[in-house]
Amino acid sequence: MVARSFQVHHNDSTYGVDYDTGDGLEVFKIQIFSLTSIPPDEQKLIGVDENRVLSDDSDLVAISEKLRLVSINEEQQEKSTAENDELLKSDEELARMLQYEDLQRQEAARKTVPIEELEEKALVSLAKEGNSTPSKNEQDHAFLLQLLFWFKQSFRWVNAPPCDGCGKETVFHGMADALPSEIRYGASRVEIYRCNFCPIGSRFPRYNDPLKLVETRRGRCGEWANCFTLYCRAFGYESRLILDFTDHVWTECFSQSLGRWMHLDPCEGVYDKPLLYESGWNKKLNYVIGIAKDGVCDVTKRYTRKWHEVISRRNIITEPALSAVLANVTKDCRRGFTSQVLSVLEDRDEKERQELESSLHSTDNASTSLPGRRSGDKEWRKSRLECGSDESCSLSGSSCPVRACVDKHVTEIHNAFLPILSHFVKEKYPKSRAVEVLETLKGILVDLKKSPFKTRRATINSVSQSLVHQLLPSFTELLNALSMSGKADADGRFDISLAGNAVKTSLALPVALDALDDTINNLNICDNFVEDSLCLPLLKLNRIHSGSVLASGEEIPFGIAMSAFDGLRTSKWEEPNGARGCWIKYKVSDNLMHELVAYEIMSANDAPERDPMDWVVEGSNDGESSWHLLDKQTSQIFDSRFQRKTFKISCQGFLSNVFRFRFLTVRDVLSTSRLQLGSIDLYSRSS
Repeated sequence: MVARSFQVHHNDSTYGVDYDTGDGLEVFKIQIFSLTSIPPDEQKLIGVDENRVLSDDSDLVAISEKLRLVSINEEQQEKSTAENDELLKSDEELARMLQYEDLQRQEAARKTVPIEELEEKALVSLAKEGNSTPSKNEQDHAFLLQLLFWFKQSFRWVNAPPCDGCGKETVFHGMADALPSEIRYGASRVEIYRCNFCPIGSRFPRYNDPLKLVETRRGRCGEWANCFTLYCRAFGYESRLILDFTDHVWTECFSQSLGRWMHLDPCEGVYDKPLLYESGWNKKLNYVIGIAKDGVCDVTKRYTRKWHEVISRRNIITEPALSAVLANVTKDCRRGFTSQVLSVLEDRDEKERQELESSLHSTDNASTSLPGRRSGDKEWRKSRLECGSDESCSLSGSSCPVRACVDKHVTEIHNAFLPILSHFVKEKYPKSRAVEVLETLKGILVDLKKSPFKTRRATINSVSQSLVHQLLPSFTELLNALSMSGKADADGRFDISLAGNAVKTSLALPVALDALDDTINNLNICDNFVEDSLCLPLLKLNRIHSGSVLASGEEIPFGIAMSAFDGLRTSKWEEPNGARGCWIKYKVSDNLMHELVAYEIMSANDAPERDPMDWVVEGSNDGESSWHLLDKQTSQIFDSRFQRKTFKISCQGFLSNVFRFRFLTVRDVLSTSRLQLGSIDLYSRSS
């Protein structure tokens, strides 16, 4: 037995302990317990001189006589408190970055946005869904989506900036101190890039001030989300900056139309797909925190369906401590709010809490395939393991809903060419003269399309006045289809202006311009322009419209099945898994029976390898219990983009109220998994 005297220091007290070292550490801890009331299993003893934790194997004879006692519980509490302080500090720093409420910054952002153009696109998108009289909340929601799409096109992703001297590619060379002019806009980090062709190179300041980002319009996800959140606030949307601790940033906005917070990722141009990161990018999420002017919120549960895995990775801070920290920050943010505002916010917070809990068990996204990351250099994405399993990098729906076709105006526009072409034939216009007139008409419609959509109008110049007056009776039906009217004033000028719903005109004008292009093209290749030529493909009468469509799959949101019947070149139906077989069905409105006499298919804007090559067309009149073969095509090749092909039905007399296209293969099935086409138009026998 060796008797030792130890000085055990704990907090602000020092205890003298005489001890026989042969009794072992466990007995020593019991003796300390009698002095400090700290249970032996919660004691950590550290030799002051050695700065080493004592264990059962420690030699109590050789160690320093000065010991420091730490309670494990107290140590954990200290660590938790330090983490809380750090998290609080982090949130405060982020809150200071939120300059989105500054009126000067908001005004600067608004000035860069083509507001009327986005308003028009928003209203047209609603009209295509059959909503011609949307509420303000619905309009605001649609405008927000158009703002997202515009931002995606106007902001530039930076992998490595081009050389400031020669504009050629650069390579990363390191970091540099920020200049005062850069620090002014929050650029605490500056990346330096070397040019291989000239000595100038490039600086890439990582600006944090969204006002500067409105000017530069470039960056990576931090700059994108920072700037886009300012744009959202500039147009009055309640917005959050969303910080993903696994290194990504995006935005949430509260949609009054949906009655909930909505995910928006400006880098990807994706909205309301919160599982994008976990299911598409294969991210291993831990903390996803929303930061707004009225508080901070843990929204991780919105972005996962694997909470049991996520919770195992949340080890920065205890869950109760995290909730307490976020609650304190939110309380500070809301200090000074009226009781009425607080009541509204607290009610919304509670609804969101319930929504987040229920979302963990939701299957709403089961039919949607989510892509890997699209923004950033491919090698960079690979290094971050964010490419996902979908190499096509797109959103697709394997089970798309039935969609109504709002396309009556397409049929009206096609029908409106009958009096125009009939006038040309009656007056024996040579083909060249007819084309010249249609080109003049196209110029007038282009001017109309460029004018403000709410007050759309055009004045016919003196060169065209005589022509317009001469042909006005035959143009009247087309103007009616466009919800427009023409009127001559006292000076002989001819004005065309809105005569009805401005949105209907916005919906119809692009269709009319595409139809004019198609008519001019068909006239140019017409061998003999006479009355007998007033049929397909030159004249497209009795087009079936206003039905509903269902497909085996679709691209979301820009390749949906309805796009096959909207009469526009700028849209298309895209089936992500259709290269080796897919289908699309058109159900006639009111179950009316039609005899299909012809149909047209137009190739889409790009990717010839995705063009349909082999297909069959079938009709049903018994609720789809049986199908009747109407047409079969093999080895069809579209030679150009937006090329229309007309196919006449040889099988006559069969009446159908549902038509099905079964596409069997695409032009190059080895290079793509997709099928796409610009449009399908169905023509019935006149009654």
